[in-house]
Amino acid sequence: MTIQCTSIGLDVHARSVVGCGLDGQSGELFERRLTPDEREIEDWIRSLPPPVAVVYEAGPTGFGLARHLTADGIDCVVAAPSKLQRPSGDRVKTDARDARHLARLLHLGEIIPVTVPSLSQEAARDLVRAREDCRGDLMSARHRVSKLLLRQGIVYYGGGAWTQKHDLWLRSQHFDLPARQFAYDTAYDTMLATVDRRERLDKAITVMAADSEFTAVVDRLGCLRGIGALTAFALAVEIGDWERLTGRSVGAYLGLVPTEHSSGQSRSQGPITKTGNGHVRRLLVEAAWQHRRPYRPGLALRRRWDKATAAARARGQQGNRRLHARWERFDERGKRPVLVNTAIARELAGWCWSLAVLEE
Repeated sequence: MTIQCTSIGLDVHARSVVGCGLDGQSGELFERRLTPDEREIEDWIRSLPPPVAVVYEAGPTGFGLARHLTADGIDCVVAAPSKLQRPSGDRVKTDARDARHLARLLHLGEIIPVTVPSLSQEAARDLVRAREDCRGDLMSARHRVSKLLLRQGIVYYGGGAWTQKHDLWLRSQHFDLPARQFAYDTAYDTMLATVDRRERLDKAITVMAADSEFTAVVDRLGCLRGIGALTAFALAVEIGDWERLTGRSVGAYLGLVPTEHSSGQSRSQGPITKTGNGHVRRLLVEAAWQHRRPYRPGLALRRRWDKATAAARARGQQGNRRLHARWERFDERGKRPVLVNTAIARELAGWCWSLAVLEE
């Protein structure tokens, strides 16, 4: 096993980088304030006693520096910020101290890295997250329209909201005061523009899900109830390499396992940890509700089955039956549906993993 001579910690920001190199033999520290220019950072790293290893925290600056250093033959890892060990009594935080702390942790082998996505995976992830942002924008836009009407005592009673019939009702609303009419028209136009943006994003994701490196995983995940093309594609690009997980660890990776505080003979468990990827966790929680209804495969599910292999269809049907049976047992015991759904989502994550790693 190769042991680095110099462990280098980088505290990376948008306009500055502070580096600290720790010589593992002499204990000497090499500190430097650098610009974010990747070539300047690489030149300083190569000036230190080899072999070297580099670490910096995952953050808003992305993975460009890690890709650049790795491509040039420098061992570089990106640390998970939530997993970094910090002394409880440390109350002083500076860029130099952070870089020094990273270098020491790397020297001791106490860094837990995150997976650096490929360029194509990161681009697909940006597309999925743009759709997620659009979903939130649409919810806010709809709230502004409905609450503006509610302040005037206008409430819709004609059935479900945000349907075609509801939209015709919204278009018929008019106000005598010009200022109020202009405010309503602006809120309504904003909602329509957001709906159009969401539809364009949905179309782009659907096209990419049907013909990309993620298509095989998307088709297999689609064998489960509640996981259509959009959800399956989001799961595929957000998790990426499913092989690094197991059926047991995927629930903990997504924050769907209960918190625990146990000591001695006492064991205390609380709500789920909510660590990891919150977007994936929300998708699984929403999909888990679909398994509460009686298991009668519909046309949309059968069409998704046609795209998958026989082995994936069999695994998907097995998972669908088991998850619905679990819902029924919990309902018979009178468990709270919200708690039950979280447990079903945790098991659904395991079924998604088993389908994602299923050999063709």
